[in-house]
Amino acid sequence: MFGSFALAGLSVVFSALALLFAAGILPPLRGTDDLEHQLRAYLLDNPEVIVESVQGMETRRQAAANSEATAVIAQRRDEIFNDPGSPVGANPRGDAILVEFFDYNCPYCRQATPMLERLEQEDKGLRLVFKEYPILGPGSVFAARAALASQKQGKYLAFHKAMMAYEGRITETSSLEVAANVGLDVEQLKQDMKDPAIDEAIRRNIALAQALRLSGTPSFVAGREIVRGLTDAGGLKRLIASARGS
Repeated sequence: MFGSFALAGLSVVFSALALLFAAGILPPLRGTDDLEHQLRAYLLDNPEVIVESVQGMETRRQAAANSEATAVIAQRRDEIFNDPGSPVGANPRGDAILVEFFDYNCPYCRQATPMLERLEQEDKGLRLVFKEYPILGPGSVFAARAALASQKQGKYLAFHKAMMAYEGRITETSSLEVAANVGLDVEQLKQDMKDPAIDEAIRRNIALAQALRLSGTPSFVAGREIVRGLTDAGGLKRLIASARGS
C-alpha cells in the first residue's frame, strides 16, 4: 500500500518540480540539461519532500473516503442502524446507536468485546448493533452463519460473547463446540443455518461495508461518523456522544 502511494507521490513531486524549474522559480542544481537527473538530485538532498507529498496524498484520499462514507450513511441510515435482521446488544432500546462490523477470527474484535460490554453496563442508553462481516476465511463465514442462526434459539448474545472469548482459531468445529457449550441445540442450529435469509443478511453486510469503505475489522459507525480499526474506550465514548448530538 505504501509503495503505491510512494510511486504516486513521486509522480506528483516530479511534475511539480518540473514546473518550478521550467518557470525559473528553482535554479538548476547542476550545469546540465538533464532535468530528470536534476530532479533526482534535488530529491536525494531533500527526501522530506517525498514524505510530505505521500502524507498529503493519503490525507486527501482519507478525506475523500470519509466524505463518500458520510453520504452513504445519510442514504442508508435504516439499513445501518435499524435493520431488523441485525442482532443487538444488552440494551435493545437506546438514544445512541453504535454499530460494529466484526469478524470472529479478528483478534482486535476480541479485544473490543469486553470494552463494549463495559460501555453497555455504564450507559444504559447505548444500543449496540452487530454486523457480521466475515472476511477472514471460511471459518469466519461459518461462524457468522451460526451466530445469526442462534437467534432462533434466543442465544445470540451468549454465543457471540463465548465466540469472542474463545482462545484459538474459529473454525466449523470450534463454532459448533462453542454452540454446545452455551446450550444451543447443535442439530437444530445446523438446520437453521440453511435458511437463505442468513446468507442474504451476510451479503447485505458485506455490500454495506464495501459502500462505507470498511476494509478491515473492527469498524464502528455512529451518527455520521466512522472509526476504522480498534480504538480505546475514550474514542468509543466520543463516537457515542457524537451520535447523541447528531
